[in-house]
Amino acid sequence: MAAVAARALLAAGRAGAGGRRGRVLPAAGAAPLCTVAPQQQQQPSPDMKSYLWSRYKEAKRVTKELVPSIMSNMLNPDAIFSNNEMSLSDIEIYGFDYDYTLVFYSKHLHTLIFNAARDLLINEHRYPAEIRKYDYDPNFAIRGLHYDVHRALLMKIDAFHYIQLGTVYRGLSVVPDEEVIAMYDGSHVPLEQMSDFYGKSSQGNTMKQFMDIFSLPEMTLLSCVNEYFLKNNIDYEPVHLYKDVKDSIRDVHIKGIMYRAIEADIEKYICYAEQTRAVLAKLADHGKKMFLITNSPSSFVDKGMKFIVGKDWRDLFDVVIVQAEKPNFFNDKRRPFRKVNERGVLLWDKIHKLQKGQIYKQGNLYEFLKLTGWRGSKVLYFGDHIYSDLADLTLKHGWRTGAIIPELRSEIKIMNTEKYIQTMTWLQTLTGLLEHMQVHRDPDSQMILEEWKKERKEMREMNRNFFNAQFGSIFRTDENPTYFLRRLSRFADIYMASLSCLLNYEPDYTFYPRRTPLQHELPGWSDQLCTGTFRIPFLQETVQIK
Repeated sequence: MAAVAARALLAAGRAGAGGRRGRVLPAAGAAPLCTVAPQQQQQPSPDMKSYLWSRYKEAKRVTKELVPSIMSNMLNPDAIFSNNEMSLSDIEIYGFDYDYTLVFYSKHLHTLIFNAARDLLINEHRYPAEIRKYDYDPNFAIRGLHYDVHRALLMKIDAFHYIQLGTVYRGLSVVPDEEVIAMYDGSHVPLEQMSDFYGKSSQGNTMKQFMDIFSLPEMTLLSCVNEYFLKNNIDYEPVHLYKDVKDSIRDVHIKGIMYRAIEADIEKYICYAEQTRAVLAKLADHGKKMFLITNSPSSFVDKGMKFIVGKDWRDLFDVVIVQAEKPNFFNDKRRPFRKVNERGVLLWDKIHKLQKGQIYKQGNLYEFLKLTGWRGSKVLYFGDHIYSDLADLTLKHGWRTGAIIPELRSEIKIMNTEKYIQTMTWLQTLTGLLEHMQVHRDPDSQMILEEWKKERKEMREMNRNFFNAQFGSIFRTDENPTYFLRRLSRFADIYMASLSCLLNYEPDYTFYPRRTPLQHELPGWSDQLCTGTFRIPFLQETVQIK
């Protein structure tokens, strides 16, 4: 997309030059390309208005012409994307989480969690019964958001710890940018206030990051209760509200409310996907070993796997571990494994070997590797939770990791639409125009630039609304990667929308990450490879127009 925008700018630059000669490019070692010494700045010209608008119109025309060529090269929503080079020929053992990795749930599940937690707030934490009027809105929150526990604010933060203005919510209402800037003395969140390694608010961290797909109902419930208190002028302690909602959501899982509901109506809550079995069968046919490590309980996993894979699902796995308590499973060396019999009873036998067809509870990774004799470097583990499933494995144990990001498929489909492509291509081009025309300091030029800035702001809001009206894409803020994507890039070698994407690749396929030019590499690449720089086409703006 940026490369195409660069082409539009290049064409507009040539057209705006009107065939004039005698422009001098800065030599190597000169000042930054988009800055100009005061004595070299553009002098006001009577025709600056017409000049700037001609550049604008030409860039827009070329951008429009380029859209069909972009649409002929769509992104594949079923592709696997690579952060780190990895060959599947090196992988002998495949590991899987259960929830939102092997099994996917219908939209009804988040409504169930929201309603159950809301009722627990009323019945056990004595919250006003009037909050029952709030229903779950699946379109409110997105994964990866941060929550300021002390200020009761839900927000989106980028990879550099900057808050994306316009995405800060108190209750169900957006907080004005001016108020956000006043509260945080700008829009940057200091490191000591950010969430801890696992995204939690602990040891003085005031931010909590919601990384789990199951956290979507939690964010929505927090916002709804906040909204009720604010609308009714009820004084409350935000820290207590956060803890009570967190405990209620936890109890929906711990007390078995969610598990019992799913088991009672499995067809309603589990999305049947025969491709899950196809993936497992393909790996088994190629002699790959497989294991399952999940935090979910035994009977729940057994019924779900029988539904999506078949009664013989255990035959496909060399090891099955339930209630593993990840991420503690990857770090705590003290907890031994316990065997679970067919009736779900825990046995007291000492475990000397992890046997195929058996189910084990708890344990730890160090004992797991000792009992299996497997080497971590030969393992590829898939999970949906970037922290609990993947972080420790890649940082501490050298496993290869694959992230399952269900939102990826829907976002790519949006990115493939003509409306999105038109908007983003012009937004990138307009940004380039602003960057390079800012050297014109006369009042007429500045007035035009202000118009362009207003248009750019409106287009950014439009772009956000393509994905989520409140928070936009889970992968990007206006320009920068989100904090979510930063962690995804760090902890996952590859990522994809679902395990079914593996069916599109041979078992010896090598994933190569795309080389993304660094900012200081861009000028050297742009003319030859058209990688998206906006600097080269407008180098001539550093000299006077003849």
